[in-house]
Amino acid sequence: MDSIKIRGARVHNLKNISVEIPRDKFVVITGVSGSGKSSLAFDTIYAEGQRRYMESLSSYARQFLGLPDKPDVELIEGLSPAIAINQKTTNNNPRSTVGTVTEIYDYLRLLFARIGKPHCPKCGKPVKSQSVDQILAQILKLDDGTKFLLLAPIVNQKKGTHKDVLEKLSAAGFVRVKVDGKICDLGEKISLAKTKKHSIELVVDRLIVRDGIRSRLADSLETALKFGEGIAFVETDAAILTFSEKNACVDCGISLPDITPQLFSFNSPKGACPKCNGLGKIFDVRDWSTMFEWMAAVHDFKTTDLPEDVCPACHGHRLNPEALSVRVGNLNIAQVVDMSVDACKKFFSTLELDDTDKKIAAQVLKEINSRLQFLCDVGLDYLTLSRKSATLSGGESQRIRLATQIGSALTGVLYVLDEPSIGLHQHDNQKLLATLKNLRDLGNTLIVVEHDEETIRAADHIVDIGRGAGKSGGEVIAQGIADEISRVEKSLTGDYLSGRKKILVPLTRRQSEQTLTFTDANKNNLKNISVTLPLNALTLITGVSGSGKSTLVEEIIYPRLRETDLTTFGISKVTMIDQDPIGRTPRSNIATYTGVADHIRKLFAATNGAKIRGYKAGRFSFNVKGGRCESCGGNGVLKIPMNFLPDVYVTCDVCKGARFNAETLEVKYKDKNISDVLNMPVDEALEFFANVPTIKRMLQVLHDVGLGYIELGQSANTFSGGEAQRVKLAYELARPLGRAANIYIMDEPTTGLHFDDVKKLIDVIQRLVNRGDTVIIIEHNLDVIKCADYIIDLGPDGGSRGGEIVACGTPEDVANVAKSYTGQALKKILF
Repeated sequence: MDSIKIRGARVHNLKNISVEIPRDKFVVITGVSGSGKSSLAFDTIYAEGQRRYMESLSSYARQFLGLPDKPDVELIEGLSPAIAINQKTTNNNPRSTVGTVTEIYDYLRLLFARIGKPHCPKCGKPVKSQSVDQILAQILKLDDGTKFLLLAPIVNQKKGTHKDVLEKLSAAGFVRVKVDGKICDLGEKISLAKTKKHSIELVVDRLIVRDGIRSRLADSLETALKFGEGIAFVETDAAILTFSEKNACVDCGISLPDITPQLFSFNSPKGACPKCNGLGKIFDVRDWSTMFEWMAAVHDFKTTDLPEDVCPACHGHRLNPEALSVRVGNLNIAQVVDMSVDACKKFFSTLELDDTDKKIAAQVLKEINSRLQFLCDVGLDYLTLSRKSATLSGGESQRIRLATQIGSALTGVLYVLDEPSIGLHQHDNQKLLATLKNLRDLGNTLIVVEHDEETIRAADHIVDIGRGAGKSGGEVIAQGIADEISRVEKSLTGDYLSGRKKILVPLTRRQSEQTLTFTDANKNNLKNISVTLPLNALTLITGVSGSGKSTLVEEIIYPRLRETDLTTFGISKVTMIDQDPIGRTPRSNIATYTGVADHIRKLFAATNGAKIRGYKAGRFSFNVKGGRCESCGGNGVLKIPMNFLPDVYVTCDVCKGARFNAETLEVKYKDKNISDVLNMPVDEALEFFANVPTIKRMLQVLHDVGLGYIELGQSANTFSGGEAQRVKLAYELARPLGRAANIYIMDEPTTGLHFDDVKKLIDVIQRLVNRGDTVIIIEHNLDVIKCADYIIDLGPDGGSRGGEIVACGTPEDVANVAKSYTGQALKKILF
């Protein structure tokens, strides 16, 4: 089939729509926030693709996975195996890095194991193999009278009972072994757990250093090296010494273990730093009483919240000294992964190897270089391979997965992506588009939920959903290429593509009399810069990805503002309006976060129905016993623990998801019970509570920031980062004005916003500044940037080539700076 045919899609707010999407094309689904884009792309098309794949598995496999519900759609034809690449952070595991996620680190471990040159961890000299005589001499240097065991490693951290191994050693005439650190007699029964890892060393001899033992020691040493495959241990009361016929420093008497890929893994006991167990960090828990007080004060405590310091043993490199002593091109593996992707690519492209190493490393280097190139192609050349996955933005995580998929070279796949342009400067956007088209040209279908104009115009086919959000959306408004969408007058996307609607450049720029200066900004890649910020103005921090924007704002400006007495400037507080969740549990929602829920509960408590029954406001809270459904505890769903699988949630069969008991639901306000109200979208609730000023004011601001489609009771942990940020912005805007102004800091508030929503957002931000507040925003969106009073543009590039101020001033000033990528983009729209 040459298209994916969808008939009668009714998922969420989709209004029984039918649509055909061409296969093997680059398709963009666009529309205002809440119009139903994700409902069509992810909850219908991708969900059905996943469901059909799982149906193809055996019944045995399906009992563990569970078959997802069928999307509410009559028919879908032409589906391929589907892969979703969304904005969820790649991995919160502290051991996960850019290198491990992209598998580049796996290839680096293999490279270092095959052509790495070992050096002494102590003196740094190249390490060579030791002869039996050299090992013998090292042992005899021990103090006279030293008792020691001569051991041969037989099994190293492997699962199994190892019964056959123990029987062979016994048959060979040996008497004792050391199993998991304990000496055991081979004549006795040794039972080992099959599912656990074990280490076994053969006790070859027990000796005391003194005159006359050389001959016996030499014979025993040869036996130990034979059974230990070139490795022998000497265990004294003070230490365990490792000797190898393969790698050892003669001067220092240090032997290295076998150079295998595991030696370079910080997740393996063979390679991990023994001090920090491969984390690169240590947690300071010396003062337990203070720690427990601190833990109790932290909301939703997690192990990642513990105070941490760089490990003093490995200095954050995660590996033991033996692993860090192996070099390729005079660099160890930690030094390589600490490079940016771009620098790493240059290192391997100029790496000089002899003929033998070239042959050994050819295929491995090919894989490494291709994966590095894919990361460059999606605009991530500034990242280091050692960067923790948990510190990546949603956009960066998505582009990493995109690069990984290109590396897999699959064909005939349906890829569904969620705004891959997020976090990308216009300068990097062309790289991303080339990557997407490359994935399409391999023979794949790309369905991309997107708002970026450049991406929309580059698509082979566009599906515009709308016209509005929530109940006002859910319809296919237009289809075709950008020019065809532009001609559809009822399309909001078409309005902006055609120029019928536009975000206007302000007629004047605010001139501030007061400024704040921040000097000596040198964290991460910032090159000791000084920055001056105007107060009572809208300031934009711009620059390409990785140029240092977040470092400057979140790690320099914000902390220093918090530490400074700003009352002399007429400022009462500094607030970071970030994209972190507004609540971590299903009980948190817009109504509870903004305080609207309190006013709604009071309204219900004031009704005649509540007064007759003696119900107070607390009766209408699903967090309090009495009014809530006790079967589900007011959650509306029941959690079914699945042990090693993700928990499953099912609708409560008592309250049917209403969250309240039957008696509470009998009380009504304007013919609606409390559950009906919480199920209302903001826009519907705005009309419903039009005559209640305390509720209307907050709902109006939520509408103004483009959140009119979100239900009052919708669980906050389902919000995107952009939605959570706009909820916080609305909350701040609705608060009563104090006598002093505020400073608000935001990071890419346009995330997930359509052109029309961006216009609303800019109006809201300008309202904050007009009332006397200062707003500082990190942003790539040109429509927001052109509305700034002042711009600080960082760069010129990302990573080590960034961290400098390229331009500053009004948008017009920046547009005249030739070396500014932001200026080049602004020039096209300002002049």
